[in-house]
Amino acid sequence: MTPLHIPTPLLEHRALSAALDKRVLLKMENSQPSGSFKLRGIGLLCQRAVAAGADHLVCPSGGNAGFAAAVAGVALGVRTTILVPQTTSAAVRQKIADIGATVIVHGAVWDETNVEAQRLAGAPGAVYVPPFDHPDIWEGNSSMIDEAVAQSRAMDAEFDVVVCSVGGGGLMSGVLQGLHRHGLAKVPLIAVETEGAASLRASMRAGALVSLPAITSLATTLGAKRVAAEAYAWTGRHSVLSVVVSDAQAVAAARRFADDMRVLVEPACGAALAAGYNKVDELARFRRPLFIVCGGIGVDLAALAA
Repeated sequence: MTPLHIPTPLLEHRALSAALDKRVLLKMENSQPSGSFKLRGIGLLCQRAVAAGADHLVCPSGGNAGFAAAVAGVALGVRTTILVPQTTSAAVRQKIADIGATVIVHGAVWDETNVEAQRLAGAPGAVYVPPFDHPDIWEGNSSMIDEAVAQSRAMDAEFDVVVCSVGGGGLMSGVLQGLHRHGLAKVPLIAVETEGAASLRASMRAGALVSLPAITSLATTLGAKRVAAEAYAWTGRHSVLSVVVSDAQAVAAARRFADDMRVLVEPACGAALAAGYNKVDELARFRRPLFIVCGGIGVDLAALAA
């Protein structure tokens, strides 16, 4: 089964390397055909579902997961319906519709959208495509670590920590699965969330999986009230360092990254980058951090400026 995603570059962030006195590596997932890492996991889930007989993909999403599902649906030649909450911008809705998917706006928040998606997915031939909480998604996302391990060794720059943004936890779960597959269980993960969307931090502090009362962060694609149970479970079997940054720091990091690397990413991606630009204490002891540049379609220059 040929993957729907593509291998992505591993680059060195020379300006940030100099500022931190480290060798900063960037896994450029923004260059996926879907604009984000999401195509890895969602693409694999959709391929397996269609191979098993599904002919209609139904995905509830704030944007990036739906865009990835739409890209997968076109590649696989099946009908795709993407449900988004009212908070998803008109521009993102249009980007998804332009691919050829049906876009339905339902619910004030994603949780309401999700209930409707599960109802539609009950129809014959339909399959529910969750945005982050599924073993196929974690497995697909783990493939970026397969690439990063080989690429970093070729550069003689094997990473000693991974930094990634956390929303629902699908990226985090895939990264950790990949690390363990390659015998890198001792490589810590710095999990970065934004204030107002820090459901992993809340669960780690509570010592149990908990839900946030509401999402108040501007980084809406990190807006999961409750992180995946798998992501929380990983905190009990791997060194996960929790970092929370402000919306302002995430946006500022996205703007600096655009200047530094000529690449535009969402504030949700800027959250992970902010850990580097703001020299968080958790990074201090590491020499070769690997930042997952997760990308995102819900951004433009005007939005960042605003």
